[in-house]
Amino acid sequence: MEKFIERLNKIHIAISGVFLAIFFVVVVLQVICRIIGIAVIWTEDITMYSFIWSVFLGASAMIYPERHFAFTSLNEHIKSPLSKAILHLCIMCLMFIFMVLLLKYGIFITRKFWNYRCTALPQLKRGWTWLCLPVSGACGCIYLLQKIAADIKKICKGGTN
Repeated sequence: MEKFIERLNKIHIAISGVFLAIFFVVVVLQVICRIIGIAVIWTEDITMYSFIWSVFLGASAMIYPERHFAFTSLNEHIKSPLSKAILHLCIMCLMFIFMVLLLKYGIFITRKFWNYRCTALPQLKRGWTWLCLPVSGACGCIYLLQKIAADIKKICKGGTN
């Protein structure tokens, strides 16, 4: 299971990177087009949607290597390995609740806005933009379930690996 999650995380980060690259390329194209006086209206939609995908995928992908935001001041004051493991479990559980809500309401929003159309690209449905929410929530849940299971094993061993 660990290898599956590692592969999923690598793919997840790669896809997030692709969306970030699309964002940068289209922004550069947009700047060049404005300088030479060509109106390319679709670039605004593509930059916005690719940035949204990159941010949401990147944020949930950082859960697995634990490079997301953290409050280290409390953890630094705790000396007991068992207490640290319990604190880590509590944080992972709170994050899991957030990811479940992101998944649930992401599905709701995606369904609600699926058939809305983009202004500059009417052939593109806005549902594709909102789809990043349930995808990020589902991947975050997978990563957090693995972290929670590891924390529970660690706590059962008294806080040591």
